[in-house]
Amino acid sequence: MIEMQHINKTFYVRRREAGLKNAAAALFKKREPVNALQDISFRIEEGEMVGYIGPNGAGKSTTIKVMTGVLTPDSGLCRVDGRVPWKERKAHAAHIGVVFGQRSQLWWDLPVNDSFDLIRDIYRVPEDRYRKNVRALAEMLALGDILKTPARQLSLGQRERCEIAASLLHDPAVLFLDEPTIGLDAASKLAVREFIRELNRARGTTILLTTHDMQDIEALTRRIILIGKGRILLDGGLEALKAALSPVRTVTVSGRERAPGAEISLPEGAAVRGRQGQGNIRLTLSADTRTLPVPALIEALSRQLELTDLSVEEASMDEVVLSLYKKYEI
Repeated sequence: MIEMQHINKTFYVRRREAGLKNAAAALFKKREPVNALQDISFRIEEGEMVGYIGPNGAGKSTTIKVMTGVLTPDSGLCRVDGRVPWKERKAHAAHIGVVFGQRSQLWWDLPVNDSFDLIRDIYRVPEDRYRKNVRALAEMLALGDILKTPARQLSLGQRERCEIAASLLHDPAVLFLDEPTIGLDAASKLAVREFIRELNRARGTTILLTTHDMQDIEALTRRIILIGKGRILLDGGLEALKAALSPVRTVTVSGRERAPGAEISLPEGAAVRGRQGQGNIRLTLSADTRTLPVPALIEALSRQLELTDLSVEEASMDEVVLSLYKKYEI
């Protein structure tokens, strides 16, 4: 569905210190190359939902602009649903949807319905199909009377839901989401995430998601691609990545001691972080799953405690990504 092979893209910029004299001198200086993309290669299958992550300036948006046909790379091959984006821009645009969290495709002073009508004409969507899509999207995204309101009078969350709907009016096979939940409140984020999940499940839409909100990644994707300094650094399954980078689990148990006052014996790989109470106790433990599976720890504890409560917490996605950034020094 999406295939990137050895894509390279370099920009040339002028850098200078502040001041009029430095500004004049900069006119005669050569522009410096910035390697935005270096040998980018990956493949995304039809119906797959992938998280594309990396720090600011890593090359995420540049990659999306290549895949959508906005930018032409210096070298390499890109095909999206069999088309080369920058060579077949009109045909390509008819089969993709794009949402940039900080840019709008809605006309500011027009009611959202009017913007949708204009988008229908641009994409030449048949009237019956258009009406059906508007009804379905309005229901799924809880748009209602929002469609009758000018875009400038909408809240950020309302406008973002309308942006997503606008990108799907023509039934694209591929959806590119660049920071789709930036600045949204908790309720709006949950609504957008649920809609994206349902879209992928019901329509089989292929989705590439870039975001700095790791809860988006954790809630929506099972595979992530990490880019840093213009290079692909990692491509793999989310669960395997979390297990490899953050193998320590926090286990909290409550229960009655079978032998009151006796010291709790723990297998190798576990350590006590905190203990509360006597007789009826509450333990907070850390377990390194590389040497001690959580079920083995629970079995060992159950021989010493009559367990009444148990919880297991893994590292947050933010902690996993921070470990990635440290590992690759980005």
